[in-house]
Amino acid sequence: MDRRLTAILSADVKGYSRLMGEDEVATVRTLTAYREVIVSLVSQHRGRVVDMPGDNLLAEFASVVDAVQCAVEIQQGLQARNAELPEHRKMQFRIGINLGDVLVDGERIYGDGVNIAARVEGLAEGGGICLSGSAHEQVENKLPLSYEYLGEHAVKNIAKPIHVYRIAMAPGTAPPPAPPAKRAEPRRWRTATLAAMTVLVAGAGGLGIWNYSLRPSSPPALELPDKPSIAVLPFANMSEDPKQEYFSDGMTEDLITDLSKLPGLFVIARNSTFTYKGKAVKVQQVARELGVRYVLEGSVRKAGDQVRINAQLIDAGTGRHLWAERYDGHIGNIFALQDEVTRKIVAALAVKLPAGDREDGARRKETPNVAAYDVFLQGWAHYVRRTPEDYVKAADYFKRALELEPNYGRAYAALASTYWESSQRGWEWTRGLGISHSGARDRANEYLQTAMKNPTPLAHQLASEMRWRERQHEEAITEARRAIALDPNDPDSQVAMAMALIWAGKADEAVDFVKRAMRLNPHYPAYYSYVLGLAHFGGERYEEAATLFERALERNPENYPPLIPLAAAYAHLGRRDKARATLDKYRTEWEWQGAPAASLHRSWWPYKDGRDAKRLADGLSNAGLR
Repeated sequence: MDRRLTAILSADVKGYSRLMGEDEVATVRTLTAYREVIVSLVSQHRGRVVDMPGDNLLAEFASVVDAVQCAVEIQQGLQARNAELPEHRKMQFRIGINLGDVLVDGERIYGDGVNIAARVEGLAEGGGICLSGSAHEQVENKLPLSYEYLGEHAVKNIAKPIHVYRIAMAPGTAPPPAPPAKRAEPRRWRTATLAAMTVLVAGAGGLGIWNYSLRPSSPPALELPDKPSIAVLPFANMSEDPKQEYFSDGMTEDLITDLSKLPGLFVIARNSTFTYKGKAVKVQQVARELGVRYVLEGSVRKAGDQVRINAQLIDAGTGRHLWAERYDGHIGNIFALQDEVTRKIVAALAVKLPAGDREDGARRKETPNVAAYDVFLQGWAHYVRRTPEDYVKAADYFKRALELEPNYGRAYAALASTYWESSQRGWEWTRGLGISHSGARDRANEYLQTAMKNPTPLAHQLASEMRWRERQHEEAITEARRAIALDPNDPDSQVAMAMALIWAGKADEAVDFVKRAMRLNPHYPAYYSYVLGLAHFGGERYEEAATLFERALERNPENYPPLIPLAAAYAHLGRRDKARATLDKYRTEWEWQGAPAASLHRSWWPYKDGRDAKRLADGLSNAGLR
């Protein structure tokens, strides 16, 4: 096992046992909603959730500063939510932060560093944050916060007393702004503020049911594809205003999208490359972990109506820079600047551009309206966080973008997806949008119809899901095929095809599509394991299916849907006790939301072939479902 210096943040729910004793259902509902807030904030602050025992959560950050900022925003966000609850139902977290040495075993961490953080947490008040002396030293002069020294404390199982500080959390205090980033040349912009990672142990759980895993996957070394392969790392925001982060992220995503549309390239997905955002990593390490030959990195500086882009393309196999350029221009020419970077990459990799891609950038983009594009990027920054609050903000930005550009197909598709996903997740998600479940679905359909006038891969992915949910299986496959044709390197399009094939009774064909998605997105979400499990279940490979469902649940325990096919797979394998236990867990998690578990295999699993539906129903029957 390895060791590393790590900043650790530990938290739990004050009075959790009392809350559960008084009303288990209400407590679980509140905890579930609060978990979504916490995990979203961990992600926003470049965190990685590691574990969630009981009412706790474990995550890693890029710096102690990030951890403290995240902790403050957690407490403020939950304070606002608590204001809506009766006094006896308020749920408060205690948070403690420590910087110490830990043992690393795979995804897990152990040692006094973690234990001290937990002990410091125990000294915090409900809704409060305490720091150990080592953590306090790292942030004392970096954030505009007030600290109160609480003295030395002898704590359980720790040999020496520890110094403890309390962060003054006045009601309504704004979260501390990020410290100004040091300016550097492109090769050095990724230097870490702190070489250690930060760990958060908090009473929390997963994000949405489907879209994010709690921990990125850690695949073995990957073979290089048989075509030029590239990963585009998140461009650094070199603007004076930290709020311009959305713009540099949007630039990165657009470059990935432009490159991925070229059939001669193999391009790693955004979700995988953005796991390196803000981290000190070597190009060779990134290339090895993602299985690519080339890496693009750079920075964006936006000041008023001027934009500067620094970019460099590196051959990770030799460490040689293929080219490095700086582009200066007016914000109105941003599409042309992006297009120039794309052309230089293609030329350096000796990939021939298809004739249709030789047009200038403004004509190839979804909109020539730069103002609408900028507003859309602000909405997209919220959309990818996938929380109820961020979906409300995203929808507002997308609507503003459409006011500026009524023919903006990408904005219509994103708005349709926002309403559709909210409708699939429950009342808590649609409430902020001010609409009912059915109303959200209707609105999604309306926006999607308009999006299809200028379709994007996202529009066809969403249309595919809508079709198979309506049991229009061939139409679903057609829509997924169109999504892949628009962007063959988009892993979500590959998964959309896999899902359409599974429900259409073509599970064996679906396997290759999921595996390709996993290769395009090596740090793939837990959802991909679930889909691959469904494909193997459909092919009656129950051992492989059970392993994949287990893996999906291990990486995201709040991802309830895999429990149903997992129970059926266990039953088909003759593991009746595990099947019943799994089904009981699902029934507990589902029925408190008001839906009978017995109806699920009939209404939520839109199989075309009655034999597929019977395979699931027989497994559930043997597991004890009536």
